[in-house]
Amino acid sequence: MPILIETLRTAFAGHLFTDDADKAPFLIDWRGKWTGKALAVVQPDSTEDVAAVVRWCVANDASVVPQGGNTGMSGAATPDESGRAVVISLARMNRIRDVDAINNTMTVDAGCVLQTIQEEAARRDRLFPLSLSAEGSCMIGGNLSTNAGGVGVLRYGNARELCLGLEVVTADGEIWHGLRGLRKDNSGYDLRDLFIGAEGTLGIITAATLKLFPLPRARLCAWATVATVDDALSVLALAQKKVGARLTAFELMSNDCVDLLLEQFPQLRWPTSERSAWYVLIEISDPDSDVNANAALESILEMALESELVSDAAVATNLAQAREFWALRENMGEAQVKAGKNIKHDISVPISKFPSFIKTTNRHIESQFSDARMIVFGHLGDGNLHYNVSPKTGAKGERFTEIEPLVNRIVHDAVIACEGSISAEHGLGVLRRNEALRYKSDVEMKMQRAIKQALDPRGIMNPGKGMGAV
Repeated sequence: MPILIETLRTAFAGHLFTDDADKAPFLIDWRGKWTGKALAVVQPDSTEDVAAVVRWCVANDASVVPQGGNTGMSGAATPDESGRAVVISLARMNRIRDVDAINNTMTVDAGCVLQTIQEEAARRDRLFPLSLSAEGSCMIGGNLSTNAGGVGVLRYGNARELCLGLEVVTADGEIWHGLRGLRKDNSGYDLRDLFIGAEGTLGIITAATLKLFPLPRARLCAWATVATVDDALSVLALAQKKVGARLTAFELMSNDCVDLLLEQFPQLRWPTSERSAWYVLIEISDPDSDVNANAALESILEMALESELVSDAAVATNLAQAREFWALRENMGEAQVKAGKNIKHDISVPISKFPSFIKTTNRHIESQFSDARMIVFGHLGDGNLHYNVSPKTGAKGERFTEIEPLVNRIVHDAVIACEGSISAEHGLGVLRRNEALRYKSDVEMKMQRAIKQALDPRGIMNPGKGMGAV
């Protein structure tokens, strides 16, 4: 083993971790749900170094597990128990290579933290709109490998829509230079789209060329109470009709979510005088001024109040208040971790089917599990719902480990009945890899396996994860 590791040490420039204590932070996921083993953890300095490590893995029959900020929700960046994996952490590859303000593009290393990219774009009077709660630590390579969504998908799309080109190290240790800043390129198969959302099972994204947008002069938000999900959809339709593409986010939260949130974060400020069954968070961006954005937002709320779609509302009048509103939404993930055991589902359904899906699935689960509390929230504007189930206060969390497979089956069967997806933005990873087999057609699985075999015939790229495992 020491001789083998020494040959790895001479193969690349960067950090090499082989001691158990040094490797430990890279071998467990953010949720603490999965833990694995690794021959070594490496942090290369360049794309050429990543390629050299992959070639070493090919020569020494080792597998490869790419890892960014390790903030994923489905276990896709955690090695298995075999101990034959080399974890390739891209943390040292964090350069912003180029910003082209005229072409509205930025080219960055895969290890760039998302917030750093956002801040660099803002310094150039531009916007990179991908935004999610882990943006202070997640890395763009991981965002692309999972096709991350976040709160701006309604206006700007998923990570896939925000990427124009990629640089990738293949399963053979070769480098594909595809960093083209083109909006139109119809010259063959779209290789970029194969690697985005592939969870590192086909190759390692080492750099990306990203889309930038004009920086809005105003971003205002409002918090409103609604009685039903149907009412929330009506407010969404009203907002889209009123402001069109200026509507950048439309979030939904149940009252059970808010109860859980305030139990875990009592310091958070509540924005309205009323409580209700459901709440929506609305954000509008305007290219010109706060005045225009504020007028549009107040007009939407006035019409919603007059139509009795909304019973109470508050508009953030400054940046501090806007952050307080968003904190209610963005701390939901952490609140669930602090509360203990919960059964998570990251699903998407057509937004027109949200009300019936939630009502029917809630009733089904509550009829079988009286100690269940439904923690339902998500991106109503783009059809992505985080449909989670947690124990009521006083219920035993251990029981929820036992019932998790049955709850998953109830939820996912309902999702497919609505022509939805069992993974909207978190990826399959380890969490959903086996369930994918139940819901994918034979034809789809045949094509998925053909792609995997063509690009990774040895099966060394992130084995046991996502479509690469099935």
